[in-house]
Amino acid sequence: MKLMIQGAGSNVGKSMLVAGLCRVFTRQGLAVRPFKPQNMSNNAAVALGGEIGRAQALQARACGVPPTVHMNPVLLKPESETGSQVIVQGQRLTTVRARDYARLKPSLMAPVLDSFHRLSAEADLVIVEGAGSPAEVNLRANDIANMGFACAAGVPVVLVGDIDRGGVIAQLVGTQSVIDPQDAAMIRGFLINKFRGDPRLFDDGYAFVKDRTGWPGFGVVPWFAKAHLLPAEDAADLGGSRGTGRFLIAVPQLSRIANFDDLDPLAQEPGVTLRMIAPGMPLPVEADLIILPGSKSTIADLAFFRAQGWDIDLAAALRRGARVLGLCGGYQMLGRSIADPDGIEGPPASVHGLGLLAIDTVMTADKRVTETAAIHVGSNEPVRGYEIHIGRSTGSDCVRPMFTVTGTPEGATRPDGRVMGSYLHGMFSADGFRRMFLASLGVTPGTISYDATVDATLDALADHLEAHVDCPGLLALARGA
Repeated sequence: MKLMIQGAGSNVGKSMLVAGLCRVFTRQGLAVRPFKPQNMSNNAAVALGGEIGRAQALQARACGVPPTVHMNPVLLKPESETGSQVIVQGQRLTTVRARDYARLKPSLMAPVLDSFHRLSAEADLVIVEGAGSPAEVNLRANDIANMGFACAAGVPVVLVGDIDRGGVIAQLVGTQSVIDPQDAAMIRGFLINKFRGDPRLFDDGYAFVKDRTGWPGFGVVPWFAKAHLLPAEDAADLGGSRGTGRFLIAVPQLSRIANFDDLDPLAQEPGVTLRMIAPGMPLPVEADLIILPGSKSTIADLAFFRAQGWDIDLAAALRRGARVLGLCGGYQMLGRSIADPDGIEGPPASVHGLGLLAIDTVMTADKRVTETAAIHVGSNEPVRGYEIHIGRSTGSDCVRPMFTVTGTPEGATRPDGRVMGSYLHGMFSADGFRRMFLASLGVTPGTISYDATVDATLDALADHLEAHVDCPGLLALARGA
């Protein structure tokens, strides 16, 4: 059985719907697998065989299975406004400019279909997530993300419209009108997502879409209020503040921010306010902790950081007593220098870092992609996280590591303990470490279990969909494929 969820636009909630449906049908005893042929995201996860989009890792979790690279065989990781790193079945293939990607796409359908067939062989049901919208007909040639894949694999499509942003009738009817009739024939129904208020108020609109398109409707999904408790994949979902605690954590929103779900467990702590700082806004000098997050392009984002004046704000916050933590690319920025002699992340360059840690980083072609079990130095708290990075950092501050990994030092700390950094993503998902870390900064930690919260939210999402979506009808559509 197979079913594809496509969107009438970007950010209509496809990833969340697929995660919820994965949990719905898994709870019914089916072996379910998620699949996204092509994803574009710098929020990556370590999977069996390499790296994939973090949304597919969450969907695998909803299915109760470990993530594998076949769940997202093509991952595009933007490194600049015009170029992306191309990950195929978990491994870096190349870096291409956007205008050159069209020439590469024809060669990618084979690994996409290979991964899909591998998943299909082990599953009762594969739920596929599209990317962007099939209405982007300028991208239809050699498409592997939406209708090109659906036609090649013979997968029926349900089209999702986002009513919260307005114009949902035009989204759905307009999609049918602009795509090729052969592609339109692959669409077997529609869903309305993110409805606020009484869904019955949309009865006339729902009937209009059915009459105009000839597609059956599978439901109107009300706004899911707990969505913020699940890891977000799109940086567009970031912004503003989360939490109401007195301890202020400020995070600059870098232009190529990566793996920002590192922050989610902190946002759920009752004593914390987590504030994302948008470009053009100053870092608050009253912040208690400033976290420099991961970046897909460290040297470029360091220049971006300085262009916002954040280096000046960071120095001022430190003088007022703030602590600073750098994660992965943010860790590299805190050092004395960053060298990329072979142009791995961009043009060859060597630049001065922020000079807050006595470390120097050299970018190398060998990329470290691994799950990591670590021990926090000082507290002996265990942490299970992951590493996705190029570059090696060395220097005198590394003699005061944050962690040890199989006895090897990892990360660095300034002698006064107020600036620290690590390559380890996911450290705050470890409840014991997170509570200890916050307590060391004077915060009374809560008692939440982050993993339990995510699983409970997936169950709540599944309940939500079962109440508002014709799930038996979707399963019948998948079965008839």
